[in-house]
Amino acid sequence: MQTKTLGIIVIVVGVIMMIYTGFNYVTTEKVVDIGPIEINQQKSHPVQWSPIVGGILIVGGILLVAFDKKGRS
Repeated sequence: MQTKTLGIIVIVVGVIMMIYTGFNYVTTEKVVDIGPIEINQQKSHPVQWSPIVGGILIVGGILLVAFDKKGRS
């Protein structure tokens, strides 16, 4: 993969991480299973990150694109 393409992908991921700072996913656990009776519980698991991580990715992507242009000249 070319450095410029990788840099653009990293920039896009950084912007998305700055806009969306996390997400939740839900899992289902079986609590009780007695014959025909089954009780399930849904648990929410938040996944969050700091917008600073997105900013670091944006800067890194810009550096990748800049070094690619510098190397081809």
